[in-house]
Amino acid sequence: MFALPDLRPTFRPDVMKAVISKHAFAYSIVLVVLLCAIDAVLAQPRKSLTLNETAFAFAAQLIKEEHFVADGKGAWSEHRRSPDEENDFIRLHGFGEYAKWHLGIDERFSEKAKRRYKFPYGDFKNVHRCGLLAAKSRAAEYRHHDIEHAAAQLIEMVSSKRE
Repeated sequence: MFALPDLRPTFRPDVMKAVISKHAFAYSIVLVVLLCAIDAVLAQPRKSLTLNETAFAFAAQLIKEEHFVADGKGAWSEHRRSPDEENDFIRLHGFGEYAKWHLGIDERFSEKAKRRYKFPYGDFKNVHRCGLLAAKSRAAEYRHHDIEHAAAQLIEMVSSKRE
């Protein structure tokens, strides 16, 4: 057998330490800057998402007229309307009526786009307590405090009517 020549480049240890520490320092700075930028973005709510005052007033009126379902937490996945039911509702009633069933409006999207309307709370007939609880929870999670507060007020209205 014969030995193969060692083709690996060799560097002096002191040069390698200097190169590694220089790169590690640069990467650390980049990482800190990125983390600060991410934190700043997450700390601010989206300015384009606002409370739908019309929907809030509509929901309050429905609750006063006792058009609500005082269901429990977690029932929203069963009670929420499907995309096909939403499309049928829009076809029959238009986006103006569809908007009344959502506590949030995302100004980035057209008035004739479903994705403009956020935080649904009812089934196009009744306000659902579970829908309000889901809206409140999600609004709190994403720091939309005006929507969170509105949902909390509506939940309180349902609770007081139920008693």
